[in-house]
Amino acid sequence: MTETIKPELKDFYLSEGWEIDKEFKSSFRMKKGKSFDLAFEDEVWSLLGLMGYKFLNKDRTFEIPYDKNNPKQTKQIDVFAKDDETILIVECKSAESNKRGDFKKELESYIGIWKGILTSIQSLFPRTKHKIKFILATKNLSISNEDLVRLKQIGGIHFSEENIKYFFELNSQLGIASRYQFLGNVFEGQEIPEMENKIPAVRGKMGGHTYYSFATEPEKLLKIGYVLHRNKANINMMPTYQRLIKKSRLKSVGEFIENGGYFPNSVVINIDAKSCQFDIAKTQVVSTISDVGILHLPKKYKSAYIIDGQHRLYGYSNSKYKNTNTIPVVAFVNLSREEQVQLFMQINENQKAVSKDLRNTLNADLLWTSDNYLEQIKALCSRISIYLGEDRNSPLFNKISIGEDKKTITTQAIENALKKSKFLGKVSKNKIEEIGLIYNGDIDFTYDKLKEYLTKGFEYLSTNIKEEWEKESDGVILINRGIYGFILLLSDILYYLNETKIIDSQKTAVNKILLEAKTYIDPIINFIKELNIEEREELKKAYGAGGENKYWRTFQKVVRDTHHKFNPEGLDEFIAKQEKQNNDRAFTIIRELETFFNQDFKNKLEDKFDKMWFKKGLPPQVNESAVALANKKNLEVENEEDEVEAWDCLTIIAYRAIAVKNWQDVFDKDYTKPGEEKISGGKEEKTKWMVNLEQIRNKCVHSFYVDPDELRFLEELFDWLIKKELRNKFQKENA
Repeated sequence: MTETIKPELKDFYLSEGWEIDKEFKSSFRMKKGKSFDLAFEDEVWSLLGLMGYKFLNKDRTFEIPYDKNNPKQTKQIDVFAKDDETILIVECKSAESNKRGDFKKELESYIGIWKGILTSIQSLFPRTKHKIKFILATKNLSISNEDLVRLKQIGGIHFSEENIKYFFELNSQLGIASRYQFLGNVFEGQEIPEMENKIPAVRGKMGGHTYYSFATEPEKLLKIGYVLHRNKANINMMPTYQRLIKKSRLKSVGEFIENGGYFPNSVVINIDAKSCQFDIAKTQVVSTISDVGILHLPKKYKSAYIIDGQHRLYGYSNSKYKNTNTIPVVAFVNLSREEQVQLFMQINENQKAVSKDLRNTLNADLLWTSDNYLEQIKALCSRISIYLGEDRNSPLFNKISIGEDKKTITTQAIENALKKSKFLGKVSKNKIEEIGLIYNGDIDFTYDKLKEYLTKGFEYLSTNIKEEWEKESDGVILINRGIYGFILLLSDILYYLNETKIIDSQKTAVNKILLEAKTYIDPIINFIKELNIEEREELKKAYGAGGENKYWRTFQKVVRDTHHKFNPEGLDEFIAKQEKQNNDRAFTIIRELETFFNQDFKNKLEDKFDKMWFKKGLPPQVNESAVALANKKNLEVENEEDEVEAWDCLTIIAYRAIAVKNWQDVFDKDYTKPGEEKISGGKEEKTKWMVNLEQIRNKCVHSFYVDPDELRFLEELFDWLIKKELRNKFQKENA
């Protein structure tokens, strides 16, 4: 907002958070950004305007009296919206960052005065009986089950910012036609008394299902129809299956209709048998099994789900033909949501509009009620991963790739972890082979308890490593390997607590379980906080299945270092294998470095001393030791071709001695380790890395464990001397 003020008021306005927008000769135009909560109220207000509400409150000072005996008792309303048929009262609550919401006070206040508010509204608009709905609109705030119960007491509904975003997006595609979907969402199940709903129809059977075939004006279907868009706004209506309407496609459909075009193929819908009536006509065709009659369509918002043909239907929304044309419709009766998904999949099987990701998720929805236990578990893992990414109560909210919403963490990584964990036990197609820590054959019980345990586990972790959590994909946790490893660790912790009889994983409440689990998560929190740059890089370089396993086993070891009795199966074997892998890699690098030294030192000494390179380039003691060792080895071989040269008998320490002797003229520029160009101590200090290398070589040869720091040191030498990816300042200057 802006205000023009006199110069003497400038300092006061600046102190109140205003900024100078423009300076005039005798005044200033000041501007001030809206507060976060006011901006959110304006956002909701704007949405309702787009949805066709023309009667809206001017500002946030709007109040409604609720006590007819005391008109001064009023309630301030954030957003008030009215059209010819409906009235919306909206309470807006927002936060600048994601947090838990607590609306007990506000909702209980409304419960106490709601009847009074309704009475006042009816007296203000006596000529029309409006449908009135209370909406709690929130941004960055979750809502508890207790508050949802309070909301239900006044017939209210909750709109998160996802709902608001969805309807803005829908409006950008449909324009004012998005109002149909909006009203269906807000007034679900409420009657549309003015609608004429009787239609001639044929009743038949198909695939074991009753259906009606008829033709109707598009606007009738628009009023009662609802599209189950697969969107965060509809997450509580799972499974959903439709893609958001495309504006470009809708425009082309609309133009086609306006130019006299038509679609002979039917729009496919699902209706509830309880909401409709079929009057069989007196005259029937005896030779057919179909019935002719009058179908009474349900006169309710959101009573017909559009399975196929949303673009064809909404193409009529802004057309002059929406009340003068008819469109063919096939209306199935009482299809379950899963059956709707299945029919949608069959219709669209070969169409590009249904992406592979969407098909996979829809298949998981379809498998929820399967008799095949393997399919049930697949559906369970999929639904939990979707919940973790789409529910605001989850610390992983908006951090998981679902459908086309690409993030660093994938649902596949979460599903893989769940399947490998001990949460779910073992099942075959027709049998539960082994009960899991949580799964007991009841998929709904398992879903509720497991999602709560994972949510609270991640919540405890995230609140204690806030700095790391904010790094997201730049950190070590909010990536596939980190999430995979932590989920499996939560499984290990639950298994240990269950085995030691501290809890009963099937019966103990999740809050009690987490109370016991925290002490085993704490070492991970400390580990992550104390990670240095090299350790971070080592973890993040671990890719693929091996990387996932490394994260998991690293977490296990960290916990065991603090809680010695915590000893998950397979950890010791992993460590032993890791040690061997470190040794094998270290041995390979050392052999390559020794081969490199052998050739590079010789080349440099030949360049300096020509044919006298061996005699003049080597310190006397190194020369004598090399010759003596070569003679000794040659005495032990029988064939002349197996004899060795003295130069091939040098140790790494011998190479260091040669480098020190010829440092300034020969080795300084190529053998000063990157980062050590300015260290004090001269050539002795600058070649100490070769002493460290010799020590690691001796450990490796004698089968001692090469630790990660030592392996990292060898990798750095390899990147510098062999791969030439690292350079010191002299090498950079000459590059």
